[in-house]
Amino acid sequence: MPTIHFRGNEIECEDGEVLRDALLDADLSPHNGASEYLNCRGHATCGTCAVEVRGGVSGMADDERRRLSLPPHDEDSGLRLACQTRVRGDVEVVKHPGFWGQKVERGERDERMESVAPDE
Repeated sequence: MPTIHFRGNEIECEDGEVLRDALLDADLSPHNGASEYLNCRGHATCGTCAVEVRGGVSGMADDERRRLSLPPHDEDSGLRLACQTRVRGDVEVVKHPGFWGQKVERGERDERMESVAPDE
């Protein structure tokens, strides 16, 4: 079973489970502040469940790509929508600040990604 690492918690889930569902089932939220109540409930239309994910996950579908290409998101941010991402292996999930979780500091993200890059 894949393990999700999120906000100091480890959650086991079924292979292929939607990340948002796994988090909510564990009483954890992929949302910040009021977006926990003001969201599209998993339809890829609001973008409030955007998270940074490292590890084994499904590829990005058109609905997710479309939403992440619209403000306040930036398609180059590296974020994924938890409601559209299926867990395929162990993952580390980071929720960034902002209503949509969109406030990714470029230097901070680059530094974190380098720290988990495989040794060559």
